[in-house]
Amino acid sequence: MTATASAQTEGAPAGNGRNRREVLTALSGLLLAMFIAILSSTIVANALPTIVADLRGDQTGYTWVVTATLLTTTATTPIWGKLADLFSKKLLVQIAIVIFVVASIGAGLSGSMGALIAWRAGQGVGAGGLQALAQVVIAALIPPRERGRYSGYLGAVLAAATVSGPLAGGLLVSTPGLGWRWCFFIGVPIGLVALVVLQRTLHVPTLPRAVRLDYLGAALIAGGVSVLLVWISLAGSSFAWASGTSYALAALGVAALAVAVIVEFRAPEPVIPMTLFRERTVVLSVVASLVVGVVMFGGTVFLGQYFQVARSYDPTTAGLLTLPLIGGLLVASTVSGQLISRFGRWKPYLVTGAVLITTGLALLSTIDHTTPVVRIGGFLVVLGVGIGMSMQNLVLAVQNTVDLRDVGAASALVAFLRSLGGTVGVTVLGVVLSARVALLSGSASGLEGLATDTPVQAEAVRAAYGDGIALVFGLAAVASLLTLVAVLLIREVPLRTTIGKSPEPESAGPAAEARDRVVPVLVAGPTAARG
Repeated sequence: MTATASAQTEGAPAGNGRNRREVLTALSGLLLAMFIAILSSTIVANALPTIVADLRGDQTGYTWVVTATLLTTTATTPIWGKLADLFSKKLLVQIAIVIFVVASIGAGLSGSMGALIAWRAGQGVGAGGLQALAQVVIAALIPPRERGRYSGYLGAVLAAATVSGPLAGGLLVSTPGLGWRWCFFIGVPIGLVALVVLQRTLHVPTLPRAVRLDYLGAALIAGGVSVLLVWISLAGSSFAWASGTSYALAALGVAALAVAVIVEFRAPEPVIPMTLFRERTVVLSVVASLVVGVVMFGGTVFLGQYFQVARSYDPTTAGLLTLPLIGGLLVASTVSGQLISRFGRWKPYLVTGAVLITTGLALLSTIDHTTPVVRIGGFLVVLGVGIGMSMQNLVLAVQNTVDLRDVGAASALVAFLRSLGGTVGVTVLGVVLSARVALLSGSASGLEGLATDTPVQAEAVRAAYGDGIALVFGLAAVASLLTLVAVLLIREVPLRTTIGKSPEPESAGPAAEARDRVVPVLVAGPTAARG
């Protein structure tokens, strides 16, 4: 039996008779783990003031509680994806969950800002694995033609976790008997349940391959990305953009990534195969994903601040007011996935989604500090539907283009650039917004001075924030045109009905032994073992 056939044996509708319910059962633990991992990156948003005050931290610590997680999540995503092409996917998911659970316990027990930041970095490593591996597991189980409906569920989980994090954090902090430490503890029991469910229900095929880990490439990619994220996150606050420190960090990050590209071209098993960029669909999809990341993460950050700062709503209410975005995203992600699986067409949904993203952002660029909340809710629905129709379908387009042996690296590449786009975009747009607020209000202190400004000054800053945020959405709308152009240029290829792009060589053993098989020899050669 071929490796592709064995993969289909473990697959779902197009495989060996697994029905939709059985596939969802197999994926339930994975989706649960991914939800709580993504939630962890945003749940601290409304809890940070309380955390910093309790642990006697400063503004630098405030920034790093968020930055540490984003940095490790983004930097490790492509590495997890490559490991999934080489080792047992199920084992890697379980390792990622264990890392995340241990780090969550440590974060919840932290007695200082330094300890909390270190454990948050650990959470990011686990979360990066779960975000990358979820896409890979679905690709290994389900043919592209059937994958749309399941990718829709994945997109719904991703969106719900991203947007509902601040709401959950606000509720936990304000609930007597709980407090900010439960922002981290809440993931522990859910992660353990997911671990048990995965062990019982998930069986993923692993194609036997000789393992030659690209340690140098992995180190250069992780190091280069980390340095650039540190530069972007801290420039303008810890040091000036036009300073020696800023120039040195930028140069070091770019140099590391330039050397990484050279290494990846020569490595037998590169972390990011450069051959992926020969595929037009891959290149256009990752370009489109960059902007989608900006919109998704930026929408969460800036909308929460808009409702709290400009409109003076409490954190819980501010979270509830973003529900139209979640609702639109959930419905669009699920419905578009179902329709893609039914009719086999995917590009029309990408184009429609890109148009709606641009439209929604353009509408939001008209708001100010007096815009009716109901009208803003309508704009958010449009934006949410656009993101829902685009985000996971970009991954589907890439997975339909590459072969099974590279699906981990390709899927992780899309997730990596989406996360990178979100981190960089939010930082840059935040700088623009701060400058705009200072210009409109005439106050140099901006948002940081709200607690000490006179009532008149504070009100001027709040109004300026509400009016200035329109510029941020306007710039995002212009950037989203890049996504629209990219998806228009993508050539639609019929969705495969087989998991692999082409038949693989016959494996040495029967299908039952192909399940979860890994090849643990790092350099010397292939030796089969169970994972």
